[in-house]
Amino acid sequence: MTTRGAEGALASVVASDPADGEWVRLLSTPGPGHVEALQRLHELLLRAARQQVSRMQPALSAIGRVRQDDIVNQAADEAMVSLLGKLSTFEGRSRFSTWAYKFGILQAAVEVNRNLWRHRDIPLDAVVEPLSTGASPEQYAEATDFSRAVGMAIEQALTDHQRRVALALLVDDVPIDVLAERLGTSRNALYKTLHDARTRLRAHLTATGFLPAALTPELTR
Repeated sequence: MTTRGAEGALASVVASDPADGEWVRLLSTPGPGHVEALQRLHELLLRAARQQVSRMQPALSAIGRVRQDDIVNQAADEAMVSLLGKLSTFEGRSRFSTWAYKFGILQAAVEVNRNLWRHRDIPLDAVVEPLSTGASPEQYAEATDFSRAVGMAIEQALTDHQRRVALALLVDDVPIDVLAERLGTSRNALYKTLHDARTRLRAHLTATGFLPAALTPELTR
């Protein structure tokens, strides 16, 4: 679906929607109109999720139509739970329907990536490749030295678990939900492990002279 087509689809859905404040009231207060508002919101999120899945269609060629429909429905359900939990944060800077639509799009992207990785082998022992960029031989040599230093820091400063998590999340771009499922742990535990790994890497690279002590923000993001 083109951007213009998507905007048209959204416009047709929200043309008769309640006003922004009315949306919030109906969704947050049991009573007349509450169930209907929930149903209309879910329909909106289904459209948003379906649009996002169609955009990612090339990556989904190996997943059957039934599975894609499951992804759309799962994304809409998860987006609805997330949105209702954040209903009080709606500030009215955009139309409520536009704000809600983004929840469906973002959750659909998460679900697609999760499903694409679900049956892949995760290379937890990947090797950091030396950097190959540089405008001059001197810059190339410097980049290569730094890359090797990072590789050595990963091997020497991290525990086996920290190494697996850092390589999977930072090098192989494995979705954190998928990694948590494979390792039998939680997202928060993996975030903590990644934070500790970055702290150790920063300290090791600083101690070996590859990073100035006060110039290390790129390893703490």
